Amino acid sequence: MPKRFIKRHMPTPERIREMKALHFLGDVLHEPNLWHINRHAVCRAFLIGVFFCFIPMPFQMLAAGFFAIWFNANLPVSVALVWISNPLTMPPIFYFNYKVGAWLLGRPVLDFEFHLSWHWLSEQLIDIGVPLYFGSVVVGVVGACISYLIIQYLWRRKVRSDWRKRRMLRQQSA
Repeated sequence: MPKRFIKRHMPTPERIREMKALHFLGDVLHEPNLWHINRHAVCRAFLIGVFFCFIPMPFQMLAAGFFAIWFNANLPVSVALVWISNPLTMPPIFYFNYKVGAWLLGRPVLDFEFHLSWHWLSEQLIDIGVPLYFGSVVVGVVGACISYLIIQYLWRRKVRSDWRKRRMLRQQSA
């Protein structure tokens, strides 16, 4: 894994301690395991971050941060991965989730035009909301599990490759 790249772009625990807006959390953010970049913490961070990026809800980053603290995952990686679903990628991601949910529930995919009004939301909430959230949870779980396994594989492959290189260097120098 690109450990140096992650470390270079990740905020330091000292910088987080200095943020006055986060003082209400007390010592929770000062747990060292939330900031370690190791295989277990990063894999759990991918599991959490990728899951929440597929869930249509406000404050996805807060939810990812809470679960990262709860499961002792890497906090910055968890929160950053939520931005896979950004304003540009949300419409295709959530439409795909809706189609998956409708297919799994055996419902027809409705042709609809979104209108931001209470009237439209109250009428369409059940017809569109149930397949959307069901599909989002299914796609989120599948995507999170796949990302977890891929990161585990890539991390182990990198460690094995580094071991082989070190062994070759030792053999050449001996």
